[in-house]
Amino acid sequence: MITRTIKRRLSRMIATNKTMILNEAQQITGFMHLLMKPRNTGQAWTSEERRLLRMHLKHLSCYVPAMAIFAMPFGSLLIPVLAEVLDRRANRRTARAKELDAIDRGQAVV
Repeated sequence: MITRTIKRRLSRMIATNKTMILNEAQQITGFMHLLMKPRNTGQAWTSEERRLLRMHLKHLSCYVPAMAIFAMPFGSLLIPVLAEVLDRRANRRTARAKELDAIDRGQAVV
């Protein structure tokens, strides 16, 4: 659906502004919970939840101009990339997996 190049560039743009995005997103009650719903529960967003996400993303784009892409037509197709990059658990999962692999190979964990 989304080409790798677009996903990579979008991920880089979000990662560059990640701290600012997270700081502003935390000011919006329930935004992060709603954004991560498919990643946490495996359930898709309802049409009402998509409408709320678009509304919150328009608000965020006032403070973080890089977020304007999500407020544009068809920008909602890119929201899963945003959720993937902002998922703070992903880094912990990767680090823990590396630790377990090192332990399985009998190497010291750094």
